Amino acid sequence: MGKLDGKVAIVTGASRGIGKAIAQDFATWGAKVVCAARTLEEGEHFLEGSLRTTVSEIQKAGGSALAVQADVSSEEGCAHLVQMARETFGPADVLVNNAVLSYFIPTKDIPVKRWMRTFAVNVHGPFMLSQMVLPDMIKRGSGAIVNISSEAAVGPGRGPYATQAMVGGTLYGASKAALERFTQGLAEEVYQYGISVTCVSPSMGVVTPGGVHHGFFTGPDDPKAEPAEMMTKAILLLATEPLDKVTGRVTYCQAILKEFGQIAEAKGCGADRPGSGFSQR
Repeated sequence: MGKLDGKVAIVTGASRGIGKAIAQDFATWGAKVVCAARTLEEGEHFLEGSLRTTVSEIQKAGGSALAVQADVSSEEGCAHLVQMARETFGPADVLVNNAVLSYFIPTKDIPVKRWMRTFAVNVHGPFMLSQMVLPDMIKRGSGAIVNISSEAAVGPGRGPYATQAMVGGTLYGASKAALERFTQGLAEEVYQYGISVTCVSPSMGVVTPGGVHHGFFTGPDDPKAEPAEMMTKAILLLATEPLDKVTGRVTYCQAILKEFGQIAEAKGCGADRPGSGFSQR
């Protein structure tokens, strides 16, 4: 019996990278997975990956999945996604806010519309989707919302600064820090309804098509990275453990997997170096 048997899960950003891995893993554990992204077909984006590919692979493996092309930066796109999930499989039991956007440009050069759009995808989308799935979760008295953050949410600390800042890190990090604060605030608000809200980041980073494209990783075997399974296992844990064990957690995949006895040793952010302030609370 799978941990997610009979559950409906919405996973955003499921056309490639971590989102695709989450969707596939959730399907393996029995969930009916609603896969959302903007890229429906291969070739519509310069990076490899699409919703059709993700869903096809899940179905070939015997799982249940639905592709929904949606822009989570808009209220209409979020509403369409939640409604399609409800009409096809039923109300969502689990929401994984994984879709992400950033522009790797120095802050002094970022066009205002790109700053706004980054927050629209990384922060406003999770807010709108959470708000839209909550009525069904509250009615049922259970549910799980898992937000995906990043080590970029950890600030560089006070100066002086001896090294050059990562270009684009300020925008991306600010949006992820906002997502972490949103996580704990919402977790407190909906605790009374039996709904968990959590946030998890890679401990070392996961090799994705976007990460390789932007030069953060050299390829699939980059020693700076960790397997995608570390993140998918951590997300599954956060989505299925009892409310009081996980809700309000802002954590890192290897750290929480070690805490729950799923791996013997942990390294990276949250293990051998501090995480964000929210992860310490």
